[in-house]
Amino acid sequence: MVPSDFKALIQRFYHLQAERLETYRLFEEGHEAYLRTGPQYDFDHYKQLVHEITQAFSGISKEVLVIKGKFHHDFDRPDLSEHIEKLQSKEKEKLELTAKLQLARQCAQDHPEDEEGQEKIQELKHKIIKNKEALSEIMQDFKYDSEEVD
Repeated sequence: MVPSDFKALIQRFYHLQAERLETYRLFEEGHEAYLRTGPQYDFDHYKQLVHEITQAFSGISKEVLVIKGKFHHDFDRPDLSEHIEKLQSKEKEKLELTAKLQLARQCAQDHPEDEEGQEKIQELKHKIIKNKEALSEIMQDFKYDSEEVD
């Protein structure tokens, strides 16, 4: 259940963002464990991990969208709603980049002679860093705007 009180809603939003970070950490750890099973790869365990991670991200996203709607309609704060919309878009991009990076890492592990593989990994890491910077900026804007006294 999503709280209706404004401050509680903000705290819930921050909690969900922390859950997202933890989910990424688990996703990364799981992928590293998967790579250690190569070259045969334990795809069944990895597939199960991806399923669980997808469910976790989906649940977080759905609740964040409910919060976005409450900020916009219940509290007349379209500014906060807009920050969340931007954040959701960047989070989607981050997940796509993370998946591409994981595939690039496996490809580089399977084909160590391919120098382009390492370049692709570095390129994706750079994009992820830029994405994280954008996410951080959006969160700062959200924090600043949510602390404004009306």
